[in-house]
Amino acid sequence: MATLDLAVPVLEDVLRARKTISPFLRPTPLFQYPGLDRLTGARIWIKHENHQPVGAFKVRGGINLVSQLSEEERSRGLVTASTGNHGQSIAYAARLFGVMATICAPAQANPVKVDAIRDLGATLVLEGRNFDDAKANAERLAEEKDYRYVDTGNEPLLIAGVATHTLEIFEEEPGIDTVIVPLGGGSSAAGASIVKQGLKPRAEVIAVQSEQAPAAYRSWTERRLITAPNETIAEGMATGQPFELPQRILWDLLDDFVLVSDDELLQATATMLTYTRNLVEPAGAASLAAAIKLRDRLRGKSVALICSGGNISPAQLKQVVARVS
Repeated sequence: MATLDLAVPVLEDVLRARKTISPFLRPTPLFQYPGLDRLTGARIWIKHENHQPVGAFKVRGGINLVSQLSEEERSRGLVTASTGNHGQSIAYAARLFGVMATICAPAQANPVKVDAIRDLGATLVLEGRNFDDAKANAERLAEEKDYRYVDTGNEPLLIAGVATHTLEIFEEEPGIDTVIVPLGGGSSAAGASIVKQGLKPRAEVIAVQSEQAPAAYRSWTERRLITAPNETIAEGMATGQPFELPQRILWDLLDDFVLVSDDELLQATATMLTYTRNLVEPAGAASLAAAIKLRDRLRGKSVALICSGGNISPAQLKQVVARVS
């Protein structure tokens, strides 16, 4: 795979992104739950990105990117691939700025996210088995229709935008020493690592991914781009191919990476429902799954868990409620 000629975002880009998105998005809550402290042995804060207007963190990046497109790019329209949350982000930002958007998603994408994308006015293309098929469709349409292709991971403005969640964490709770971030494509973990390096280099950022879709984990471990099976139930983490720009950032700045099973993701989703009274999707509970897995190491630390999204499907919710009851 050819090396991308893209600038790596730095803290100044994140600060600019905050100014760009602040007229459109409020800071999300950072809440502490004593029950989670007891379960993990750490002081736990949840960064509630599930409270965003599209129910997920990615809208930060979508607004930052679409707001800065040229008039020529806007006139061509946008196309992107998504399992749901990124697609909602681009659809939301496109509607905000009057741009046509086409979202390619797998045929069996989460119906909650599909309906939300449709309601936001974007054109949907539902074809293929997984994200990688959707990505191929988006790339084909970009070529055929001359759309501006929005890459899910290799977009500096997306990374700078989503990084504002970690900026908010450190500004509200300067004592946080560990941030745990769910990882699919890697923009969120890359952004968190950039902010940590710029504001609090002694803190630690830990990424977490499903064992059933470990491409980014393997790529980070071996410092090269590696494809891997993609069979996780957590569509927010369902990528079989790593993204080069986030990986380059993670190779330089990420402190650690952990895998959790899909069963651990479902159990963490149930735990989030019980202790935070929030509906979250399995990817959104991944940071809690990691904190529980790493509780011996995290004992006594001040830990922020990024709850990346709350767009759980009815079928997933049935599985989770069965664990609660």
